[in-house]
Amino acid sequence: MSDKRTIETGTVSFSERLANSQIFATLFRDGMALVEETASYLDGAGRAESKKLERSAAMVYATESMRLTTRLMQLASWLLLHRAVKEGEMTLAQANKEKSKVRLAACDPGDAKSIALLPKALQELIARSVKLQTEVRRLDATMHAAPPMTMAIGNPVERQLGLLKAAFEGDRM
Repeated sequence: MSDKRTIETGTVSFSERLANSQIFATLFRDGMALVEETASYLDGAGRAESKKLERSAAMVYATESMRLTTRLMQLASWLLLHRAVKEGEMTLAQANKEKSKVRLAACDPGDAKSIALLPKALQELIARSVKLQTEVRRLDATMHAAPPMTMAIGNPVERQLGLLKAAFEGDRM
């Protein structure tokens, strides 16, 4: 976050602080590690496991691995976009405009009965990606929430004095 922006406005943006927080850093690290782990699994052990599946389970495997990779790519896009905010490469407002291209609700997994047909390693990756998706959605909702409406609240004593003045001036007529 730019200290200059904080000094100029006199306020601290919670959203910008959140983008620079340890929470985001941990989420980024874990998310990108999950992307790498999933790619490695699908290119290696997952490919071998998929060849051993029955036809119906192989179809579920193909569908769910595609959903998984799509979900993770959307999450990685969101994480990289917000890392750019953290690094000062773009503002949160710019990220907010760009994030409309990212679909955080994309590719929810299939039903539990179908998922149960898959190898345990893929089931675990799917579960972890759904957990990551939930955490990113929560953070996104917090970071990009509309700013609360603020009412101009002056000095309450001044307001009362104004009311008293108006009341007594009305008596003089």
